[in-house]
Amino acid sequence: MARNTERRTALVDAAIEVLARDGARGLTFRAVDSEAGVPPGTASNYFTSRDDLFTQAGARIHVRMTPAQTDVDEAMRPPPTRELYVRLMQWLVRRMAEERTGYLAMLELRLESTRRPALRAELNRAVGAELEASLRHHLDAGLPGDSDTFLALYLAMTGLLLEHLTLPDVLSGRDVDELVETVVTRIVPAE
Repeated sequence: MARNTERRTALVDAAIEVLARDGARGLTFRAVDSEAGVPPGTASNYFTSRDDLFTQAGARIHVRMTPAQTDVDEAMRPPPTRELYVRLMQWLVRRMAEERTGYLAMLELRLESTRRPALRAELNRAVGAELEASLRHHLDAGLPGDSDTFLALYLAMTGLLLEHLTLPDVLSGRDVDELVETVVTRIVPAE
């Protein structure tokens, strides 16, 4: 198994691009090699199987989609109010739209995890850890609402993002920032 970590990361990033563009069925070693611009056979030197490639993409996707800590710190400067929550969720939607490839690849990975136990275990670990960290951040920051509020908002925003990034015509004519504000104000209690 090849050990060049930079090349491995580049190959996994190429796999994420392939997933977003071609779906899970299109994720082959040949497609990853082509996307990464490396000689044929390179990906097969780095990954033991397609399962391994899927699992590595599942581990990498969250790294790609997580904002820089400095950006989070900047976003969290205002007082922890419902209005801040609205701005944070609007920022989330903008970030996901900017990283649409990663978001679509994540959806492909989630669907594929229903058929691949190793990928399912990796996504359960990664998504669960991220959800737990976000809940801790919510509570530690003193944002309004309890853990149930946070979970309801997480689930509602997941649905909003799914519609916005996969079937935008469903929400056509609706301002996404206003939709986010409606979701937040209906779920998060006033101070």
